[in-house]
Amino acid sequence: MVHVFVLVCLWHLTGVFGESVSVTDGDSVTLHTGLNKLMGDDVIKWRFGAENTLLTKINVMTKRLDIYDNVIDGRFIDRLKMDYQTASLTITNIRPEHAGVYKLQTNSVSKSFSITVYPHLPVPVLIRDCSSSSSSSSVQYCSVVCSVVNVSAVSLSWYKGNSLLSSISVSDLSISLSLPLEVEYQDKNTYSCVINNPISNQTTHLDINTLCQTSEVSKNV
Repeated sequence: MVHVFVLVCLWHLTGVFGESVSVTDGDSVTLHTGLNKLMGDDVIKWRFGAENTLLTKINVMTKRLDIYDNVIDGRFIDRLKMDYQTASLTITNIRPEHAGVYKLQTNSVSKSFSITVYPHLPVPVLIRDCSSSSSSSSVQYCSVVCSVVNVSAVSLSWYKGNSLLSSISVSDLSISLSLPLEVEYQDKNTYSCVINNPISNQTTHLDINTLCQTSEVSKNV
């Protein structure tokens, strides 16, 4: 489908530069052009991907804005919005299939945006591993496993206060991650398990008294 709008302003152009943009799946992202005003003979185009598929076009002379959101199997339908003052492009409810390179083209300026879409992060789950719990003389230890499922491009880490104890990472594959931690039953320090990607994180704090002591009582009953 093609949407046609009437523009009421003429603008003048300023220079812009490329950049990388990261966004979470389902959010909206705006690609800011850095444009101030456009000249009367300007034609501004937004293109996407290696094939330079045309998404939008503003013709200032004819005062017309066209949005071609039915391209590439319709993945952009009802997701594209334009700012009439700046020609900035907004993609709403963004999905992984919208990741890629977006190109702004004008009569005198071109600019590229590389968009990366990250999935929502799950909250880490803490489980006591009874088979790994141990004791040494009068000191008893509790083994806890922090886990997350179906994740990619993340790191999973244990912290003692603000100090990193251990960490494991995964790149592109969607897999499950587990990271163990052994603590003393009487340990009064603060421990937390954190999953993070470049733009967000989720944290679960370890309550030793609740997780370890309750499990020990249940085991001895």
